[in-house]
This record gives sequence, C-alpha cells and structure tokens, in this order.
Amino acid sequence: METINLCDNKDFPKKIGNGSRILGVDPGKKKIGISISDPGQKIATPLKTIINKKFRTFIEELNNLILEYEIKGIVIGNPINMNGSLGPRSQSTKDFAFNVLKVINLPITLWDERLSSEGAFKLIGDLDINSSRKSKILNHHAAAFILQGYLDFLNK
Repeated sequence: METINLCDNKDFPKKIGNGSRILGVDPGKKKIGISISDPGQKIATPLKTIINKKFRTFIEELNNLILEYEIKGIVIGNPINMNGSLGPRSQSTKDFAFNVLKVINLPITLWDERLSSEGAFKLIGDLDINSSRKSKILNHHAAAFILQGYLDFLNK
C-alpha cells in the first residue's frame, strides 16, 4: 500500500512546477475558504467559500475547481498555536489534509495560518459593506491571506 505524504514547503514547488495555479484552503468546521493563485504564482485571489456539510460534497466542489482552473497543488492553512506548538486544531487540519490526499492526487502542503482570519478581517474591514456580508466573505479572504503568505515565501 502506498504511503500518503504531505509535501514539505520547500519540495512543494518542485512537484507543482512553474506556470501553474495553486489553490489555498482555509478549512473550518462549518465553512471552507478557497483562494487561487495566478499562473505566475505571485498573487492570491479570494475565490469562494464552501459550506462544509459533507466531505464528499466538498471533494466534488474541489475537483470541479481543480479541473476548471487547472490546479497543480493545494496549500492548506495550518492553525499553529501562537507559541509555535501544534495543538488539536493543527492535528485536525492534518487529518483533513490526509483525507483530501486519499481522493485528490495533487501535491498538498500545510502553511502556518496564524492570524490569517484577523489579517483577512482587517483587509475587508475597510470595505463599504455590512457586517453580515463581511462574515460571508471572511473565509475565502482568509484562504487568500494564507495562500499569499505561501506565495511570498515561494518568491522571496
């Protein structure tokens, strides 16, 4: 039986290659934020929020996005504790990533998402929209914040 492994942040670019889009994922219990990079892997753009009802439904939506945008890799936000330790939420994210790897044959890496929701909220805070609308777009903006962090690391 083949062992399923997550990619190291430094090995991930070798596996996906240049000129390919990357998906950013901010997994949550109720909502999963999705973002996408440009083919040059410089800019992350918020794409959508998927309501997390059933894992199978999420995978179907994810597969559709992978095909539509010709995605070559996935960056998943890893909620590391502020002191750098790994807690239960981080383990839950790892489990989520391994479950995705069982059904999606793409390189996946985890990226430190500390303060991503707070950063995304600050970014959308200046938008001239009401609070309920802000909460609807927070997840995919957090996913973009996570993916942009990885893209900045990649392009440093």
